[in-house]
Amino acid sequence: MIPFHHDHVGSLLRPANLTQAREQYKSGIISMEQLTAVENEEIIRIIDKQKQNGVLGVTDGEFRRSWWHFDFLGGLDGVEYYEKETGLHFHKMETRKEGIRITGKVDFSSHPFIDHFRFLHDHAGDAVAKQTIPSPNMLVCRVDYNEEIYPNRETFLKDTITAYQKAIQAFYDAGCRYLQLDDTAWADLFSEEGHNKLRAKGLDPAEEMKVMQYMINESIAHKPEDLVITMHICRGNYKSNFFASGGYDYASETIFGGLDVDGLFLEFDDERSGSFEPLKYVNRKDLKIVLGLITSKSGELEDKEKIKARIAEAATYVPLEQLCLSPQCGFSSTEEGNLLSEEQQWSKLRFVKEIADEVWK
Repeated sequence: MIPFHHDHVGSLLRPANLTQAREQYKSGIISMEQLTAVENEEIIRIIDKQKQNGVLGVTDGEFRRSWWHFDFLGGLDGVEYYEKETGLHFHKMETRKEGIRITGKVDFSSHPFIDHFRFLHDHAGDAVAKQTIPSPNMLVCRVDYNEEIYPNRETFLKDTITAYQKAIQAFYDAGCRYLQLDDTAWADLFSEEGHNKLRAKGLDPAEEMKVMQYMINESIAHKPEDLVITMHICRGNYKSNFFASGGYDYASETIFGGLDVDGLFLEFDDERSGSFEPLKYVNRKDLKIVLGLITSKSGELEDKEKIKARIAEAATYVPLEQLCLSPQCGFSSTEEGNLLSEEQQWSKLRFVKEIADEVWK
């Protein structure tokens, strides 16, 4: 049953030879064909490593991407990936100075990610091939907007929804049956600081929450019945750092009672994520809640009994069979990766499986 009782978000640490090949390609030392050959080799290896470590829904580790979101969004019609003057401001650091901007009407005609998924699907074997993409909210909330192209925001929202509906169908046609939408926009609703950032843009937090709900539900409204779509809600992940804090309380009724996704991957790895109490708004028996209790930001393993106790606490709000376990985020949301070793990464994933096997016997 997808999502699995032991699952993971998707991105994995980049191996050194892949990092080197990307740098060589940027410098003009190797061709795109040569870079792709390295990517292919490493993706085949990482699929096998995931299976060896008990992962049931394998990804390509996002090895062909630089960012978890910009690479996909910048490949949509009418959206451009570009270098900016400033990066994103995380806790204690700034990211690389890159972003996305609108250059024309947003649409989906073709995208390299479809072929990327086909490669994953062809090599997944008996495992489920899981595809991750940024949610439509990431385009709406993170793009450099262009009022000349879109004087009416409602038109932009509808074009984005149409593009996502086409993209979802394209992934399905390529064989995808497990699709995950990654979304940090919800984190803007989790604290007064986040609310103030929205207000500074001329947006009302309560109204923007309705927009986020609308974007998700409309984008997946026509999904095929046998396609499982989950969403990962994140507070930022860059070199083991974060950009947002706060519990789910403000948006809890919308997130847990108003979204039409099949499952929610949720960060619960530290005090920044708040309590489990918002889970009381889960009102569907078919909604899976994936508890991100294992951190991907450091290599030290958590106390197993404490994790089991937290699962038991969450089960006072949501039936145990609706719960799952995973790391709170990917291990390498950007190509730089988090501050742990590859062996520590695998230890974390084995640890998730070990706990899940004991909890859901």
